[in-house]
Formats: sequence, C-alpha cells, structure tokens
Amino acid sequence: MIRRTILTSFAALTLAACSKAPSEERGEHAEEEEFERGPHRGRLLRDGDFAVEIAIFEDGVPPEFHVYPYQNDKPVDPRQVQLTVTLVRLGGKQDKFAFAPQQDYLRGDGEVVEPHSFDVKVAATYKGKNHIWSYASYEGRTTIKANAAIEGGVKTEIAGAAEVSDLIDMSGRVEITPEGKGEIRAWYPGRIMSLTGELGQTVRKGQILARVESSDSLQTYGIPAPISGIIVEKNLNVGDLAIDRAILVIADSTQLHAEFFVYPRDAEKVRVGQSVEVRNLAGDVKVMAKVEAILPTADLASQTLMAHVHIPSSLASSFRPGMGVNGSFAVSSESVPLAVRTKALQPFRDFTVVYMKSGETYEVRMLELGRRTPEWTEVLGGLEPGTEYVTDGAFLIRADIEKSGASHDH
Repeated sequence: MIRRTILTSFAALTLAACSKAPSEERGEHAEEEEFERGPHRGRLLRDGDFAVEIAIFEDGVPPEFHVYPYQNDKPVDPRQVQLTVTLVRLGGKQDKFAFAPQQDYLRGDGEVVEPHSFDVKVAATYKGKNHIWSYASYEGRTTIKANAAIEGGVKTEIAGAAEVSDLIDMSGRVEITPEGKGEIRAWYPGRIMSLTGELGQTVRKGQILARVESSDSLQTYGIPAPISGIIVEKNLNVGDLAIDRAILVIADSTQLHAEFFVYPRDAEKVRVGQSVEVRNLAGDVKVMAKVEAILPTADLASQTLMAHVHIPSSLASSFRPGMGVNGSFAVSSESVPLAVRTKALQPFRDFTVVYMKSGETYEVRMLELGRRTPEWTEVLGGLEPGTEYVTDGAFLIRADIEKSGASHDH
C-alpha cells in the first residue's frame, strides 16, 4: 500500500509539471512546448515584422547557437543585427553569448554546454529598434514536493572532495574465526560418564557439557563450555575413553571473517588495515571492512597468501560460514577534488548523469568521469563543487522526468 501511495504522488506531480504556464515571449502566445519553428527547425521568435530563429547547431562541433534574422519572413543581412543571448540555469548560474555574423546567420561565441535546460533571454537590435524575448527551454528537469521526495526515499549529498581508491577484486569464502571456535576436551584422561550437549544445541559459556572420571584419581570432574555458540561436532559418546580427542566442538557463528587467496602478482599491494568491500555472490549484501591479517598458505607451489577480512557480527545472518564472497581491495587511494557516490549515477540519453537538486526542482547534470570504485566516482567535468545531488532514489527522479516528456528540443 505504501508503494502505491508513493507512485500516485509522483504521477500527480508529473501531471502538474506538464501543465505549463503561458509563454512570456513577446508576440508568442502559445505554450512553450508548442513554439513556432523556422526554416532551420529552430525556435522562431517574433516581434512585429521582425523575427529571429534560434537553433543549437551540434553537427560535428560542440553545441553552438546559430541565429537567423528575418524581416517580414525574409532573411536579413546578419551584419545589420546586434544580438545577445543569456541563459539562466537552475541554481542561478548565467551563461552569456555575444554573436558575430557568418554567412546568413549570427554565430554564438561559445559552447552551449549540457544540459540544454535553461531560461533564455534574447535581446536583438535591428535598424535602431530593440527587440526582447524570454522563454523557458527545459530538459531533464522535474519538480517534486519535499514530502513526496521523502516518501519516495530520495536523499541528497553535497558534491565535494573524496578518497578514490584503486581496487583489486578477489574471491573468497566466509569462515569462523579461531576465537569463534571452542573445544570440550578431557583435562585428564578418563572415561566419559555423562554428556549434556548434543549436535546442533545452543550452549552458553560456562555451561557444564561433559563429566569425565579421571583414570588416575577416579574422581569425576565437569567440563564447561569455553564459549557460547552451537555444538557443531560430537566426536565421543558416554562410556568412551577421552584422551586427546575433542569430545565436542562449539562454534560462534557471529565471529566471522572472510578468507581471500592473494596471488603473487597482488601480494605486494595488499596490506593489513586496507579497506575492502565484501559482497555476497548475489551482490545485494555489502559491507566495508578491514584486512585484519595476512598469512602464508600451505600451498608452497602457488606462493599464495591468505588475507583475513573482518565481518561485523551484526551481519552474521547475511554472511554464513562456508558461503562464497567477492571482495574489492582498496590497495591505494588518492584524494580527488570532486567525486560523487557511484550509486548516484544514472543513464540519460547517451550520458551518465546525476540529478542536481535546487529547492524542489531536480535536473540532470551530464558528467565527465574519471576513476570509479564501488563507493565513489571521480568527476572531471559537468558538476560544480558544492552542488547538492541525489544519492538515493534517483531512479524515481528519472522515471518522473521520462513520464513528463522533458526532451532534448531546441
């Protein structure tokens, strides 16, 4: 029922986002998604007999403005027109463009960087008369009320510096630590007189599990459990002679570590204390842990080492002894000036993006990426430090934008 309520809220918001206010452009009264197009498929802005057609040209070059002037629907010599365009982006940043005549159009003096989503202000002068227009041209943008975003699980962070690591991936298995195993052994050789522990039984530390009659003194003594846990082995029975073999073996399944085989090519890179992301084979349970020990293995031919990585007891129900795991070892790290959470990355057209947040409005930011780890991805371009961006629930933002039909249209 909760999921249905959340989806309904987003659908309602989408409908609201699609209901555009009338355009504020002078001489243009259609809603913004119904603007008039010129011969070059650009947006046609009219003011009396004078008009300009604004197009973003990106065929084999970085996106740039091409503006075609008209008088009474006939081309005008672009040398007779002075033009400026100001783009106001989400968050208030402004990009200003001056224009110079070229062939039959005016060419902007800079790249129109992605996303092509902004409020546009156009000012033109022709034969001493000024013409001004303004309109909204959005893509990859939506507005979601704060309470709906919270219900949908949307969370944000501020983009900034982070530690990005070089990773080595390895496979391993979960085992109980040596401290998580205990044995019931005879203190003095003798015959087992009684056993109160059974295979699979949960016992507590100090609980008497066996009584043995000493062969020397003929006195009977009790043997307590050295740890709390579950009896996983029962090797002797009542009446058997207990000498050096463990009577019972107890295991505490909350004391775990992952064992990873480290091959010679990686041996010099793996160190005690390094961070490791340990994942179950399905990849849906993860934990950041530390290398607690590096030991030689019994396989002298392979020269492998065994890296032990601690697993918190709180995750014992997800990581069980004997199960296979994968690990990403952070063998080196470097502070980068700008990074985002890897989980925040989303596809949008041919780009990888995050969703910037400003108030209750969300918009794509196309990224140029560097190194990527399971936790952080370096950002080389497309995002300003200090930008608030969506880390959780980004798929809901994307779905809302796709439903609203925000397109790459000029």
